[in-house]
Amino acid sequence: MEHIIVRQEEEKDYRKVEEITRAAFNYPERIQRGKIGCPYEHWMVHELRQRDGIIELSLVAQQKNGTIVGHIICSKAVVKKESYTLPVLNFGPLSVLPEYQRQGIGQALIRTMIEKAQKLGFGAILFFGRPEYYPQFGFKEAVVYGISDAEGYNYPAFMAMELKEGYLKNVCGGKFFESDIYNDMLNRETVMKFDENF
Repeated sequence: MEHIIVRQEEEKDYRKVEEITRAAFNYPERIQRGKIGCPYEHWMVHELRQRDGIIELSLVAQQKNGTIVGHIICSKAVVKKESYTLPVLNFGPLSVLPEYQRQGIGQALIRTMIEKAQKLGFGAILFFGRPEYYPQFGFKEAVVYGISDAEGYNYPAFMAMELKEGYLKNVCGGKFFESDIYNDMLNRETVMKFDENF
């Protein structure tokens, strides 16, 4: 998109990015409906910066006038098979302000993230997302690589992509483990307290 610049997030962007993420996932309305929702995406972004996030892969979509309208972040994850542990990337949340959605901004963030992750030398990305959307970027169901989630399950929303050919071959039969910030039951009280600042 000619009018959008994708760049690395800077510290001055932090609060704006959290506000965008909160709005993109309709957080206030979810609370009103009694559906708090998981995994509290605006808090996740905040917490990933402190813990398991990859700062080089925390990217914002910015208009030429300087307005930030979207964000994506990657985090550290692993695939384990017996005593073998393979580092991989997880990504999410991916956020675009509601009024800017369906304009290709999310696609620009994803494509830039994939390209940059390859340049940084990462071997694979695994994550949970919409199976009707992400194959256009090269993602496949993780079962293609013989990898299940941490509980041993496979389903279309669990997807993977090799950034280096053959990177996942030694973990066929392995399980995927992401940061515990994605556990809504574990973090519910912390998130509600964090949200009081918005």
